Amino acid sequence: MRGCGARRGPGCLWLALALAWGGPRVLAAEGEAGGEAPCGAEGWAQAAGPPGPAVAAAASYRGPGNNDTRGNKALPIVLWWSGSLFPHFPGETERIDCPRGSCLATRSRRVARHRRTKALIFYGTDFRAYEAPLPRLPHQTWALFHEESPMNNYLLSHPPGIRLFNYTATFRRESDYPLTLQWLPGIAYLRGPPLALAEKDAWRRRGYGPVLYMQSHCDVPSDRDRYVQELMKYIQVDSYGKCLHNRELPSERLKDTSTATTEDSEFMAFIARYKFHLALENAICNDYMTEKLWRPMHLGAVPVYRGSPAVRDWMPNNLSIILIDDFESPQELAKYLHFLDENGEEYMKYLEYKNPGGIKNQFLLETLERREWGVNDMTLPNYLNGFECFVCDRENARIKEEQEHKKSRGKVPAPRPRVAHFQHMGCPMPTPGFGSVEDLSGGDSWKEMWLQDYWQSLDQGEALTAMIHRNESHQGRFWDYMHEIFLKRTRQH
Repeated sequence: MRGCGARRGPGCLWLALALAWGGPRVLAAEGEAGGEAPCGAEGWAQAAGPPGPAVAAAASYRGPGNNDTRGNKALPIVLWWSGSLFPHFPGETERIDCPRGSCLATRSRRVARHRRTKALIFYGTDFRAYEAPLPRLPHQTWALFHEESPMNNYLLSHPPGIRLFNYTATFRRESDYPLTLQWLPGIAYLRGPPLALAEKDAWRRRGYGPVLYMQSHCDVPSDRDRYVQELMKYIQVDSYGKCLHNRELPSERLKDTSTATTEDSEFMAFIARYKFHLALENAICNDYMTEKLWRPMHLGAVPVYRGSPAVRDWMPNNLSIILIDDFESPQELAKYLHFLDENGEEYMKYLEYKNPGGIKNQFLLETLERREWGVNDMTLPNYLNGFECFVCDRENARIKEEQEHKKSRGKVPAPRPRVAHFQHMGCPMPTPGFGSVEDLSGGDSWKEMWLQDYWQSLDQGEALTAMIHRNESHQGRFWDYMHEIFLKRTRQH
């Protein structure tokens, strides 16, 4: 979703998530939630810090429902530390009734140190080690929501970074609440009919290339432009974006819609005329797949793909995309694309998944069937509300286990600490799009930018971890810890 900018804030996400789960439901001022009024200033009386204005009443979003009869003053609190992602517009605090129990969800940091504030939810793109809330309280869990590119925060790709969190919702299937298919609306999206091969061949005879490249976000960790530039030596690639631009869009209207996040019909029809679409993600990581993959599949422009190394697991059949990394060089890839361009019968095999019964991948079908949230479907929950309830349910379960442990005087084991592991996000070090790091000059901008960013992120994760272990409370000391890590590393070398 590059149209919103690199390392973007969560505002763009709201374009798709304006409606809460099942729509708003207004609570009565009294008579529900155990017979007391929704939580106001009195409900936060024990919050740390000076008193402030009354917190907005819980009044709209409830969730799927449960048998929790506790009043608002007895509920655990889930704090959206990244407040602009708070999925209860326009309020500040809401009671949520999730499958296993209820919570109060809020974006008011005024309750950050409240004894009932059991979980903090962070948005990965906005999470910065030098801004983390310190000291970290032992009774609170940290939850990570990060559906965006690994390039937005490489801190999360290192063990010290991801292990800061207890619950995760990321694009990785291994995360607690996977968002892997966030760009795939449903199986019907893949079944849309492609443009007839005769029309694609007619497009070719008008002088257009067999391969489309449409990218205006240059200089990214995957270094995709370096690869495409080499590929261009061996096959005609029509590049309309700012990156490697070599051709103009045929109309002003197409220029206006080419960077839009919506699927403009004229622009989509233009893309569909191409036989192949270079679909290269901005960063490489297992299960990180965006509209760059799914959109050309929807249109029947065969993706020539580089991104998730595990992408085959999600494909509708065994012959639906062309993987760049299956070829020894751009020249070898170009030879194969030329072959398919000249042999229509072989080319059409890549679109057989669009035929009735052509989607064979049971893993894909079952994952979509199990998915509880929808994409561009306001009749289904969105994944912000879904993850919020996931955290709420886990915290209610943890509270119950702690109570049973205390009541039994140790005979019932205390709940084991839950810590995210590397596979919840961990992404590899960026590598050049073509060639090796050794081939790059010392002043290469990609090398200076992304390798440095990747390894500095490791240092930041280690620094924050050390601060938490030492119960530091002053964020300003973060850079002292960074300097300490730098000195330690230089001594080792």
